[in-house]
Amino acid sequence: MIFGRSAERARIDGLLADARRGAGGALVIRGEAGIGKTALLDHAADAGLRVLRGVGIESEVEVPFAGLHLLLHPYLDHLDALPGPQGNALRAAFGLVDSETVERFLIGAATLSLLSELAGDGPVLCLVDDAQWFDQASADALLFAARRLRQEPVAVLFAVRDGSAHFPAEGIDTVVLPALDRDSAIAMLNERAGGLADPTRARVLAEARGNPLAIIEFTAALTDRQHGGWSLPVEPLPVAKQVQDAFRARIDELPPPTRHLLLLAAADDTADLAVLLRAAERLGLTAADLEPAENAHLLELSAHTVTFRHPLIRAAAHQGAPRALRLAAHQALADTLTGDQYADRRAWHLAAATTAPDEEVANALEQAARRAGQRGGQAAVANALDRAAQLSTDPVLRARRQVGAARAAYDVSRLDRAAELAAAAADVTTDESLLAEAAWIQAQVAYERDTPATAAALMLAGTAPIVGSHPEQAVSILTDAIGCAKDAGAHDLIHQAAHLLATVSLPQNSPLHPVVTGMIGLNTHLTPTSSSSPTLSPSSSGITPSSGISDMRRLISATQQGQITGLVERVLAGYLALITADDETALGILTALAADARRQGALAWLPYAQEPLAIAQLLQGRFRDAGTTAAEAQAVSIDLGQETQALIMNAIPAWLAAVADDEATCRAHAEPILRNEAKHPTNAALATWALGLLVLGQGHFEVATEILDTVCTGPARQDFLIRAIPDHVEAAVRSGNLPHAAHHLPALDTWADQTGQPHAAALSHRCHALLATGPTARHHYETALRLHHNTNHPYDQARTALLFGSWLRRQRHRTEAHTHLANALADFEHLEAHAWAARSRAELATLGTRPTARIQAQDPAARLTPQELQVARLAADGLSNRDIAAQLFLSPRTVGHHLYRTYPKLGITKRTELTQFTL
Repeated sequence: MIFGRSAERARIDGLLADARRGAGGALVIRGEAGIGKTALLDHAADAGLRVLRGVGIESEVEVPFAGLHLLLHPYLDHLDALPGPQGNALRAAFGLVDSETVERFLIGAATLSLLSELAGDGPVLCLVDDAQWFDQASADALLFAARRLRQEPVAVLFAVRDGSAHFPAEGIDTVVLPALDRDSAIAMLNERAGGLADPTRARVLAEARGNPLAIIEFTAALTDRQHGGWSLPVEPLPVAKQVQDAFRARIDELPPPTRHLLLLAAADDTADLAVLLRAAERLGLTAADLEPAENAHLLELSAHTVTFRHPLIRAAAHQGAPRALRLAAHQALADTLTGDQYADRRAWHLAAATTAPDEEVANALEQAARRAGQRGGQAAVANALDRAAQLSTDPVLRARRQVGAARAAYDVSRLDRAAELAAAAADVTTDESLLAEAAWIQAQVAYERDTPATAAALMLAGTAPIVGSHPEQAVSILTDAIGCAKDAGAHDLIHQAAHLLATVSLPQNSPLHPVVTGMIGLNTHLTPTSSSSPTLSPSSSGITPSSGISDMRRLISATQQGQITGLVERVLAGYLALITADDETALGILTALAADARRQGALAWLPYAQEPLAIAQLLQGRFRDAGTTAAEAQAVSIDLGQETQALIMNAIPAWLAAVADDEATCRAHAEPILRNEAKHPTNAALATWALGLLVLGQGHFEVATEILDTVCTGPARQDFLIRAIPDHVEAAVRSGNLPHAAHHLPALDTWADQTGQPHAAALSHRCHALLATGPTARHHYETALRLHHNTNHPYDQARTALLFGSWLRRQRHRTEAHTHLANALADFEHLEAHAWAARSRAELATLGTRPTARIQAQDPAARLTPQELQVARLAADGLSNRDIAAQLFLSPRTVGHHLYRTYPKLGITKRTELTQFTL
């Protein structure tokens, strides 16, 4: 019987009712030990839903996917119903098949799909007790699924003990259980021990302080001892410790062999009675020694298992035992668990039994880390390698293991721990390669915690000693350094990194040659070599100084051909394509990269591919695509705790909102990143461009000129942001400041000439048209439109058509003006570029034409949300719901829900009709 907790029960009952109606959700119940979390889980379990129940076990916290396996193992026969990669990922995670490496978020997607599959037979309830002791790999997978259950008849309840191991559950509602109110506590005490004397009752209530388990254990102790009073501490202790002390007192009353066997059971995480008894034999104990613990209601035995009645009993049995006995218990278990299936547990028991450096034990832990990495359990990799390092006898091995632990910790976003481990490794080794790797990890943490410039500087310092000894490692780190320095607009750091790259001597057949060439080309483009600067010419690449465009194109071409496989290198190749105005190639490279991330389940890398992809779509005028991509990237970043990436993704929706003349949304997205301008100047420049574009569209030309000038003179002016110059020229011309309008134009002309791309040349001609008069202006406008015609940039083409039409109207060429203005209006309305559509309508109205039809009103696809649009596109391509779910890290049922909402918006009734729309 539950006393009190009416509000909490109502909250749980509502969650279960939602699941019955097909709307899933999750809830975290937090509270101190014994406060009643498990009782609420039991209440939910009695509601009649199909129940999956798991529990975190403290001694299994280092075993990857142990908790998830406990929860899902009865349903592994359903794995064949999952998308192939997901089913294989779960099989590998549970050790059912061998695998090279499994992406941990693919396991989360598989967990979601399996829960959805099970819910096909009716609502499902997942109950996870002591979730703070779930191994991190299991917790990550289940939390990933729990956040995506909105359209599934699945409810998930996590019970988490406060003051224990960290259990992050961002994005999931939380209920914190308070102490029982006095009336409920009295009612519970009356139920348990109504005959106690009043002074004792008062003492129990005072000491229990509303903790249900404390009331139970205190009254049980009083009843067992059969006396009417109990000497309790004058000063109250924390309830969790009081309860544990109560259990410890009951354990201390047991015979010594039973206490020893209870300790052994507490150290064992298999719950296998046969394993326990074999280990007991090694310590001179027998099955008969279990009986006193069972009679005292501390243990529950079955034919094959042994379990503690409450996790606090287990904790009390282990933590309260003498250290020598604890070491002996772990050694006995290690000697017993000799089968291959127990290899990881054996390694950890050996580590727990070892008090001095031992290379054999360290090696066993390193092998456990290797197996964990193959299964996608990077948190377990970090912990195993960390402990292996502590037990290493060789300083080189210690440093190597610490660096490996740091890398694994970074991969699961344990940034502070990653930095600590990398620093520790640097303190104990002189190996230059290990030192460089440690510095790289510290730099990547600095990117998240400090600035990209700080990260780049750390990478440079760590790489300088290895350019001659470890060339390929040096190229990888320096490439990342240049990427960070580019984000920071730190041209001096780019130049330093390029000079180091120029000294690297790669093997003749190394696939990294185009990377070196491309990065040095980027340096040449962003920081042109002065007469006093040394020439950059890598000894093995034959690079000659130029504008840098041709050198960047070598990396772009190699990436297109599949010769470059690294994620950082492919992201930078996409950016280089944007810098060289090769937008179509950038789109291809980055679309393929995002698709690879989806296929591999590399969800953590997806936002880093989607950021430049959304920019490529934005620059091409594919605004709907850019909004969809940016929305998913930001949602994934938030979900994974990638705070920096989530922040900088604001720049893209700010720009799109500016085009749509949505001032509130534009400023709401721009302001957070502008507050962090010093940390992320390139992304802040994109947000600034958005604000300038917003006020330009609103007709505030002087303000727009001032804002856009900061972009055109800022550190990212030679990046893809060089495309802000046409907006600056237009703003300055319309404000009457012609000399200033031409100030940045030479840079745009040079870029257009060097890239040789029609679109870049079209932008240049548009600017010259604005500054020219008479036939010269007409020539530039006509040339710009002809060049636009050979590209796929509808927004920029419409901007040019609007300006040309406006110019023609002023020259009294009414028919020509009408044609160009009408074309511009049609394109702007299709793109939902409302500010520019309004300008086009105003120009047409001046000609006496009053257009009323709006293209977006005739485009049903404009009514879809970003995720509905993604789903509809994939469905139109012929993918099944299951395949769509696998690509978007959703459940098939959620995909079906999106399609259900999509059909009426598009005015169709079946899937095959999706092909008639341009999505």
